[in-house]
Amino acid sequence: MRETSRYRAAARMIAAIGVVTLVAACSGNGGANGGGDAAGYPDQNITIVVPFSAGGPTDTVTRMIAEPMAAKLGGKVVVQNVEGAGGTVGAGEVARAEPDGYTVLMHHIGMSTAPALYKDLGYKPLEDFEMVGLVTEVPMTVVARKDFAPTTLQDLVTHVKANANKVTLANAGIGAASHLCGLLFQTATGVKLQEVPYQGTGPALTDLVGGQVDFMCDQTTNTSGQITAGKVKAYAVTTPERVKSLPDLPTTVEAGLPQLQVSVWHGLYVPADTPQEIVEKLSEALKVALADQGVIDQMAKLGTAPVPAQDATPQAHRAKLEEQLGTWGKIIADAGVKVS
Repeated sequence: MRETSRYRAAARMIAAIGVVTLVAACSGNGGANGGGDAAGYPDQNITIVVPFSAGGPTDTVTRMIAEPMAAKLGGKVVVQNVEGAGGTVGAGEVARAEPDGYTVLMHHIGMSTAPALYKDLGYKPLEDFEMVGLVTEVPMTVVARKDFAPTTLQDLVTHVKANANKVTLANAGIGAASHLCGLLFQTATGVKLQEVPYQGTGPALTDLVGGQVDFMCDQTTNTSGQITAGKVKAYAVTTPERVKSLPDLPTTVEAGLPQLQVSVWHGLYVPADTPQEIVEKLSEALKVALADQGVIDQMAKLGTAPVPAQDATPQAHRAKLEEQLGTWGKIIADAGVKVS
């Protein structure tokens, strides 16, 4: 059991000074008085916490759905960035917030990898949150500096096996999507490579384009522009089907490495004990947002798409999280990766 009373008291104090949830000036009634009343929900601003920096892929996806969700709910949705420690700072704050539906979390695949990466996480994904629904699954791409010798994914596999002590594999930091994809690549090929971690995707891609590192694996939201501009060499997309925005890029199955299947899935969460009626209202608003043509078009430009309506549900979201916790727990344990 969580120490509910202590956490809720702390959450109310934080909310009062406007750090985690709502700035009082933005609220029509000046305070958090929703109290989990589903009948009148929402009667104040809803804050979606993004545990990563503004302008990143998760932040971008969140801002896409915020307005159509607000329209369906009949209120205002505010996006707030609470970054730090691979997304665990923001997630932890939401886990301890008042379970009244006014503090929501948008998180990605990192929700399923954090328990294996962090020794003292401070929350349990399946116990301290209610799932609202999945949002999107962003494909990953395997890309390299444009003058890198291998020309196909199979050539790349052959090359890294022969030059494991020389090839450099970049990522955006421990626990980042690019790091996870890189771990899966090494598992799939049976090769241990020299990993080069960066403080974010931006510097990693900059060095890749500049030729300082050999290759990496990252989201289409980050790599599509570099691929279409011819600044990097692209080998494959890590999903079962090709990406519409990159129609000539084969899948890893087509390219001969079917074990490399990964996408950066995103989902919405609220604190555990949030009334089920409120969870359902949020889930219904999410479905409406994902069916919005503007959202569909914006996501398409990033090489992704909204999940089907049946996946934007608490049940589908929980099943996905349970499966991913098991998958990534083993991969990370086998790789011996741990954040102190």
